[in-house]
Amino acid sequence: MADQPSRNTALQGLRVLDMTQYEAGTSCTQALAWLGADVVKVEPPGFGDPGRGGARGEGNAPYFINWNSNKRSIVLDLKRPEGQQILLDMAPHYDVFVENYGPGVVERLDIGYKTMKQANPRIIYAQLKGFGTSGPYSDYKCFDMVAQATAGAFSVTGEADGPPMRPGATVGDSGTGVQLALAITAAYVQQLQTGEGQHIEISMQEAMTYYMRTQIAIGGDWGNAVAPRNGNGTAATTNLYPCAPAEPASANEEPGPNDYVFVMCSQVHMWEAMARAIGRPDLVDDPRFHEDAPRLANAAELYKIVAEWTRTRTKHEAMTILGEAGVPVGKNFDTRDLFTDKHLNERGFVKTLDHPEHGEIRVLGFAPRMSGSEVPIQRAPLMGEHSEEILASDLGLEATRLEELRITGVIS
Repeated sequence: MADQPSRNTALQGLRVLDMTQYEAGTSCTQALAWLGADVVKVEPPGFGDPGRGGARGEGNAPYFINWNSNKRSIVLDLKRPEGQQILLDMAPHYDVFVENYGPGVVERLDIGYKTMKQANPRIIYAQLKGFGTSGPYSDYKCFDMVAQATAGAFSVTGEADGPPMRPGATVGDSGTGVQLALAITAAYVQQLQTGEGQHIEISMQEAMTYYMRTQIAIGGDWGNAVAPRNGNGTAATTNLYPCAPAEPASANEEPGPNDYVFVMCSQVHMWEAMARAIGRPDLVDDPRFHEDAPRLANAAELYKIVAEWTRTRTKHEAMTILGEAGVPVGKNFDTRDLFTDKHLNERGFVKTLDHPEHGEIRVLGFAPRMSGSEVPIQRAPLMGEHSEEILASDLGLEATRLEELRITGVIS
């Protein structure tokens, strides 16, 4: 059960009403919970957050569990006046309200900023929208990859002679969510100083352009040019290399779909370290490769030489040899590698939790490590698991009143 933080944590005392769904909003409120905030997730009756049944499963899908740790859940029917009034009665007990519903939904429910501010003048009211709340696209619906496409991420992903390509990571959602979490934290600091709340709005399209700044800087010419696609690399010293499979079936076994390492030698001494590490120190003084220009001109030949070496080693062996030699290198982790990797496990980044439906599950941790604030990761809540607990503590409702609300379907 996701209880309120009991020890001194960074955001202890911050209370969040979380009316988010899917991933963009839920990643924001999960980050706040992992920093110590008390996050109460408000879900509609029936299926709750649609992410509960998203991707795979129903009710408590892995998709939902991965984005809703350390929260408590209350089910409220906000389409009914009594449910809406309960939410407004709860508002003065919270510092923050967060929502990422589709365009116009909170307005139709009459829980927009003006309404919530009347209930709690100090409220920090945060909205995450695909294209913001103003502008020609503001009424358009948006999901992660729509945001990435409209922020330029597709245009720089893929091979140079191929079409734009869908990026694999869902940073359109979660990348926007953590930016909103930062803004909420800043607004909370300001609230503590001034006693005033504020309205925060973030556009997924605009948030995604933050992750495009390097590509824009390198190839965008201040908005006058189109940054190119470069595939897996721009040169032999910055590229993806095939490796031997970890468990070859034969001596001529081809690399599997993830048996690769990526090297990124951005400086001369890194390239020289790679040449020595693969047993070819002669390449450093070879006129074809001794300077940037000839290395680039002879990239195909150099790639072949390096690939001959990587193909005789597994991706783990290649990363170990090159990494210890001072070469920036990373083996191509697949999703299973993330949970079995000795480095991530030794650092305690892989967490094991007990879930009422799934039993023992493994999830990944939260990257920031703070010496003065530690919040253990707890499982995502069952739908409505804390409805009575929250209403009893926030509003002082007694058991008979809670039973009435449950029978009439206002809460669940």
